[in-house]
Amino acid sequence: MFSNSRLLAVAALAVAFALGAGAGPVGVAEAQQPPGPHGRPEPEMLGIHWARGGGAPSSGKPSPLLTYHNGPILPAATVSPIFWGAKFGTDFLGDKQSGLNLFYAGANGSSYMGTNTEYNGIGGYVTTTVHANAVVTDLSKGPTGAPKTSTILAEVQKLVTSGVAAAPNSDGSSYYPVYIDGSRGTAGYCAWHSWGSVAYDYGDGAGTVTVPIQFGFFFNLDGDSGCDPQSTVANQSQGLKALANVSAHELSEAVTDPRGTGWYDRSGYENSDKCAWTFGGPSIQFTNGTAWKVQGNWSNAAYTAKAGYTSGGKQVIGCIDGTNP
Repeated sequence: MFSNSRLLAVAALAVAFALGAGAGPVGVAEAQQPPGPHGRPEPEMLGIHWARGGGAPSSGKPSPLLTYHNGPILPAATVSPIFWGAKFGTDFLGDKQSGLNLFYAGANGSSYMGTNTEYNGIGGYVTTTVHANAVVTDLSKGPTGAPKTSTILAEVQKLVTSGVAAAPNSDGSSYYPVYIDGSRGTAGYCAWHSWGSVAYDYGDGAGTVTVPIQFGFFFNLDGDSGCDPQSTVANQSQGLKALANVSAHELSEAVTDPRGTGWYDRSGYENSDKCAWTFGGPSIQFTNGTAWKVQGNWSNAAYTAKAGYTSGGKQVIGCIDGTNP
C-alpha cells in the first residue's frame, strides 16, 4: 500500500498531466485508478521525467531523505529496448538504435549505476549489473500523443508473445523501455516508467504463466528543447543525447523503485526525480568507453554528509553521478 502522502503527491501529478498533456490523468495507486483493458486497473505511472520547468522538485534545496516502502528492488536488470513506429524504418532512425545499444551495454558495471547501490530491499541491494539485449523494432503505427500505461504494456506483451522481444525473466527482473517515433507535443514530460505483468509460456510444461515486468515509455525527443540535456559529447545526434539522459533517469528508478514500493521521499519523488536537470559535468564515461551527459541521482548518504556535485555553479547537495566523491 502507498502512504497517504504518496497518494496525494501522485494525485497532484495526475492533475498536472491532465492539464498539460490534454490526455488522461497519470495513474495513481491501483485501487484508485480507472479500469484499463479487461477491467483491470491501469498500471501506475512512476518516475515521470518532467520537461525543463515542469513538475520536478527544485534541485539543490533541502528535501527529505528517500525512505523504503517494504517492496522489491532490482539487484540486476535485464533491459530489452523496443522501438515502436513506422518512422524507425526510415532515415529518421539515425543513430538512435546503435546509440542506445551502446548506452545500455556500457551502463553495466558503470560508476553511474553505482549511484544506486546504497538502496536495498526485497531481493537484496541494487548492484551495477545491467544485462542489455539489443534494440528490437516494431514498424507498426505507434501512439500519437501521450499513451496510457496499458497501451505500452500491451505492446510489450505483443512483442514478447511473438518472440520479437526477449522472454521475461521468471524472477521479475526484466525491464522493457519502449521508444516511440512521435513527439511529446503538449505533454509536459519526456518519459516515465511503470510495472505490470505479461503472460508467457516458457515451454517447460507448466503452460502460460503470469510474469511481473517493468517497462518504460519515451517520446521522440528530436529538436525538443524541453527534454534536451545540451550535451557537447561528439558524434551523437541531439535526439540520441536527449534519449540517453532520460533513459538513465528511468533505468535508475526502475531498479530502486520498480513497482512503487521501493525507495522514494515523502513527496513521492524517486532518486532520479530529485536530481533532474542537474549535471555533475559534461559527460560520464561508461564501461565500454562511450561517454554520455546524464543527470545524477539522489544519495541519502551524500545528503547526510552535505556532499554533492556542482551544477550551474552551485553545489547540489545529495546528488551524485559516480564521478564525484
